[in-house]
Amino acid sequence: MKRFMVKGQTLSIYVPENWEHFTLEGLFRDHWKAPKKLVHEWRMSKEVKVNDVLTPWSSKISEGDRISIPLLSGENDPVIATDLGITIIYEDDLLLIANKPAGLDTHPSHPGDRNSLINGVAYHLQETGQTCIIKHIHRLDKDTTGAVLFAKDRLIGSMLDRMLEERDIKRTYFALVEGNLQKNAGKIDEKIGRDRHHATRRRVSPTGQTAITHYQVLERYPKENRTLVSCTLESGRTHQIRVHFSHLNHPLAGDTLYGGKKTFPRQALHARKMEFTHPISEEKIAIVAPFLDNPSIFETL
Repeated sequence: MKRFMVKGQTLSIYVPENWEHFTLEGLFRDHWKAPKKLVHEWRMSKEVKVNDVLTPWSSKISEGDRISIPLLSGENDPVIATDLGITIIYEDDLLLIANKPAGLDTHPSHPGDRNSLINGVAYHLQETGQTCIIKHIHRLDKDTTGAVLFAKDRLIGSMLDRMLEERDIKRTYFALVEGNLQKNAGKIDEKIGRDRHHATRRRVSPTGQTAITHYQVLERYPKENRTLVSCTLESGRTHQIRVHFSHLNHPLAGDTLYGGKKTFPRQALHARKMEFTHPISEEKIAIVAPFLDNPSIFETL
């Protein structure tokens, strides 16, 4: 049976066996850790129901019960929809994953900007008749491609934010770095801070924020003097992968900001895979983002 569905402005969730020990209060507060403000709104509205009946929040829920939750409108201004040809690589009623091309910011960089990834996602929602908020859970650099996760309502947005903070969303990046990395795998544990001599650049700094990158060599290209690596992060600092490999004297190919050769029109970095447990259905989700460059940067894969 489908665990959840959205109809109109109502989210219906069917209770699985492992939720039976919860009360409504416990489900929202302890299991979902929903924001207090949001829970208060639902309490006051008296619109949360179990099997279409207004039920005390102290009542225990049972397997097969249907919990109905109102989807409240977003607090932020509506996102301007723009047809940018964005590809959606995963979608359900509560969240989606878009495959970001190079040259787009994840969200508008200034008021009135309508040429960012979230504008393209808003267009997809408009074209498919969906009236919901849209919120990006994380960001990618303008010239980094790959998977970006979005939430369609405030509850799922808060749950995904927490999962990201607690590192329950695994993101795997592919990068082509300059030179021949000697180690087949490694951990880069170097703090990252702002470069006071450059407005947009970051640098390894003992007074910066903790940043840890794990990498594994996938393939070496002696002829091109480059190495393909797979990376996962324990943190999400601005330009983290780019800064860390530059610090190792192996900057990303194409990343002229951090010492890479102008081999490609952008830094060779792609958010290749995203893995997490769906906060509501509790199903395992693993999505691979196809490469987008033409001509291809990662053409041998």
